[in-house]
Amino acid sequence: MQKLTMIVALVAVVAALPAVAQAKRPEVLRTGSCSNGADWKLKAKNEDGGRLEVEFEVDQNVNGRRWTVTITRDGVRVFRGVRTTRPPSGSFSVNRRPANPAGSDRIVAVARTAGGATCRGALTV
Repeated sequence: MQKLTMIVALVAVVAALPAVAQAKRPEVLRTGSCSNGADWKLKAKNEDGGRLEVEFEVDQNVNGRRWTVTITRDGVRVFRGVRTTRPPSGSFSVNRRPANPAGSDRIVAVARTAGGATCRGALTV
């Protein structure tokens, strides 16, 4: 009987490990260069309450440039809008907290200027 109790307890601990691992997953960060020499940074991490924390930043070192930005989670748009680079660094950022259903999520962020410059970042969290 004691062996059965130990086995049941061990199975319960092993079954709980994926939930603990997902809750403790660290932030995922990707960086890269845009077509016009600007730089982008895309970060995402799991939050409590069934949400993701997503941040997309573009640093162009030029103030006053307008960018059209789209962010998707698993192909579903979670943000679309216009951002303008601002002083002192000539950058902008977009922060969103979309729903986080079970399983991994593919986040894609794209920013474009009217002149054709493009920044595109992607990650899986």
